[in-house]
Amino acid sequence: MIELDRVSKSYGGARIVDALTLSVPESAFCVLLGPSGCGKSTTLRMINRLVPFDAGTIRIAGEDVRLVPPEALRRRIGYAIQSTGLFPHWRVEDNIATVPRLLGWPRARVRDRVSELLELLRLDPATYRDKYPHQLSGGEQQRVGVARALAADPELLLMDEPFAAVDPVTRAALQGEILRIQQATKKTIIFVTHDIDEALRLASVIAVMQRGRLAQYGTPLELLSTPANDFVAQFVGGEARGLKLLGLHKIAERVRPGEAAAGEPLSAEASLRDALAAMAARHVDRLAVVDAAGRTLGAITLADLVR
Repeated sequence: MIELDRVSKSYGGARIVDALTLSVPESAFCVLLGPSGCGKSTTLRMINRLVPFDAGTIRIAGEDVRLVPPEALRRRIGYAIQSTGLFPHWRVEDNIATVPRLLGWPRARVRDRVSELLELLRLDPATYRDKYPHQLSGGEQQRVGVARALAADPELLLMDEPFAAVDPVTRAALQGEILRIQQATKKTIIFVTHDIDEALRLASVIAVMQRGRLAQYGTPLELLSTPANDFVAQFVGGEARGLKLLGLHKIAERVRPGEAAAGEPLSAEASLRDALAAMAARHVDRLAVVDAAGRTLGAITLADLVR
């Protein structure tokens, strides 16, 4: 568990983070969400002591981070940022191996770990191991940055808008990769973004920040269905919150068993928002629904989306 207890930080007399209290459960995917300047990136950097905090306490697994030497703390925490921070004159393997080598891992173990992580991030080790960062696309560089953050098998992964600089298609693919990795490894992740759609796709819990304070903390469903105030309501979608809510529910929840519909079926695991988009594109108000094996389950109608 990550605990922040009344943590504050000021720069030049301006309070950037103001008595922030937050608990992130073990294995959670927690997104810090908010507009630019709200203190989310500063909060992230205070956790691994890249930024010193002025007041309060931060604990990781019950241990006060100020009682741990900064270098030792950072070797326990993976850190991925928007610009990747890769060393340009080091090969991909050397970049990924940075922390394991600092920890004195044997050469064979380091090489095996690099291969394991490249495969995990769907980069062929034989192809990418000896490349340099300038030989990679933006998405490939971000994958290597995530691999480096995971290299020493950290208990906590901090990610500061890591996908903000890539194109939308690559960004969606990277979101899918980090979500798959988190579900497979059960790592605790704290992820900074100002993009509500990215937050809703990735998070198990979301902390909405406003002017250095916690405006609301809860699941994506709680934020969309019961926003704490007007700021949260507007930030998570305003009048479009209803559409975003559809994205959190699966067709399986509202399928009409045994009923029929013409046309290409949708998977029961798709979202209600996917169903609405398909209906609009096809100019229909009813769709067939199938399970993962392609077996017909029934149908879903336009009326089912709003009930």
